[in-house]
Amino acid sequence: MTIRFGPQLCTDLSEGARREWLVTDGLGGYAMGTVSGLRTRRYHGLLVVADPVHGPARRRLGLASLDATVTLESGRSVRLGVHEWADGTLDPRGHELLATFDLADGIPRWRWQIGSVVIEREIAMRHGEPAVAVVHRLVSGGPVELTLAVLGTWRDVHGERTAQGPPPESVTTADGVVVERAYRVQGDAEWRAKGEWWFGVRHREEAARGLTPVEDLWHFGEYAGRLDRPGQAIGVTASAEGTRVEPAETTVELARDRGRRLGDDRAADQFVIRTPTGPDVVAGYPWFGAWGRDTMISYEGLFLATGRLDEGRELLRDYAATLSEGMLANTCDTGSREYNTADATLWFLHAVDRHARLDPDLAEELRPQLRSVVDHHTWGTRYAIRMDPVDGLLSQGADGEALTWMDARVDGVPVTQRAGKAVDVNALWVNGLAGLAERWPEDGYRRLHDRARESFQARFPREDGLLHDVLDEPDQRTRPDRRTRPDQRTRPGQRIGRDPGVRPNQLLAWSLPYAPLTPEPEPLRRLMDHLLTPMGLRSLSPEADGYRGRHRGTPAERDGAYHQGTVWPWLLGPLHDAAAKVGLEVDGSGIEAHRTDYGLGSVSETADGDAPHGATGCPFQAWSVAETTRVT
Repeated sequence: MTIRFGPQLCTDLSEGARREWLVTDGLGGYAMGTVSGLRTRRYHGLLVVADPVHGPARRRLGLASLDATVTLESGRSVRLGVHEWADGTLDPRGHELLATFDLADGIPRWRWQIGSVVIEREIAMRHGEPAVAVVHRLVSGGPVELTLAVLGTWRDVHGERTAQGPPPESVTTADGVVVERAYRVQGDAEWRAKGEWWFGVRHREEAARGLTPVEDLWHFGEYAGRLDRPGQAIGVTASAEGTRVEPAETTVELARDRGRRLGDDRAADQFVIRTPTGPDVVAGYPWFGAWGRDTMISYEGLFLATGRLDEGRELLRDYAATLSEGMLANTCDTGSREYNTADATLWFLHAVDRHARLDPDLAEELRPQLRSVVDHHTWGTRYAIRMDPVDGLLSQGADGEALTWMDARVDGVPVTQRAGKAVDVNALWVNGLAGLAERWPEDGYRRLHDRARESFQARFPREDGLLHDVLDEPDQRTRPDRRTRPDQRTRPGQRIGRDPGVRPNQLLAWSLPYAPLTPEPEPLRRLMDHLLTPMGLRSLSPEADGYRGRHRGTPAERDGAYHQGTVWPWLLGPLHDAAAKVGLEVDGSGIEAHRTDYGLGSVSETADGDAPHGATGCPFQAWSVAETTRVT
């Protein structure tokens, strides 16, 4: 997929600044920014490094930007950078000189035109190394003098660094600077050391998200060189200390070659990384690390659909080794391993089954771990996750916890707790038992499967053909967390009542390979009428009490809407599977158009439930890409 924009979009800051590009290093680090060149997020920068021990759960921002200034033969100097300041001022306004932006073979490229002079910039990362290369090239006109101001920091990617503290420690070298003994900037032009704060750089997206929007950047120095004729270039590389030296233009060309080889798999490739312990999956850029649920939902699309069978085998082995009390970890992003999930382990059973269709030996190798999963879920494990001995269905729930994928909390209180017997959890339970029973009929899985399947078929269907979202919920009147939450406060036009609405979780009861129910066209059409948008499926129907049509605002406002109407593109995967079983078509043109509108070449985490369904959340999300890739 080649994406190209002309001056009409590039010079319009409202359009260019909301379209984001991403290049990755295969380790969890990245470079990321906008078409316009404006840094709109605290996460934007040219060198974001994953921790060498903890991986993408802990990233740090180093090189923030390279601000180019072109001096023409007439002596006129033109600044090509773009910054927004704390008072709202835009200065400089280099986006107004952009002629084109394109993303081809995974390489973002800008061209600025100043009369007869055209300057080009390309950015790429080395695969498997924390290093970024930036090349500025004279395309036409000249000669010109080019200076590149090196602006940076060294901080946690989720925070800010300001002049209230000391500047980043730096040591000048012959060709650049070493910062905090953590990363090095090198260039093939004259280096002029500086040393001053640029105060009050504003990130408009953080302001919109209710977070601290301002930081200060340190001006380490600048590169200066002369470009006499078209084709001449100045290259700058930023890399973690200890990384090998490679010319910037070589890095760009190697990345271009790799992008061509990947072809349509480039979007998926951004999420598959190598950590010190083996392969893993980044759930989303720029702020997520690795999450067990996201990894297992994404497994088919990222590994099997793209032919990464060997890496997938290694990943599943590694995840199996982390099982504890029959449970897969939810995440380590918080600093410690957390197991607060009722469905990640069941998605793991699904991923192993899908992989074993191509590689049966892996299932046999993991047979003891799979047995442990079923045993612990049968007897009972953390968070009251336990098979009901009466009907064979799985129940789950613990005060203050939201254990399904609808896991948002506001002020520590679950928004969509779904305690009890959730339809998606039990569809996955039936599906997992069926796959195990088919592979090892002598191990007693068939009896567990048949009882759970019969109970599911008897209990979950509603009179209208749709399914209950949760059965056997705890008595809400006795719950200690039944206080008014921000997401429950009424708003103009909100209906008051007890309509539970329609949720998409029931799709798994029809879509999975060993689904407990056979879909029928009319109920599926009814569900689509309630939930389907061009960007994916709403998490709650608009007619329901508590529906929130916009996923915007402060963290509490966003979390309150996260699963209360917000659209999730990853659900198009289960919908496509269910619809295919009954001969219904699902149009994917909305997602294809979206790939040029937010996270370029990728699919976002979420979108507003209300039209125009603007994209929200992470611009680059693993399960959104994986599931839309898998079914197309």
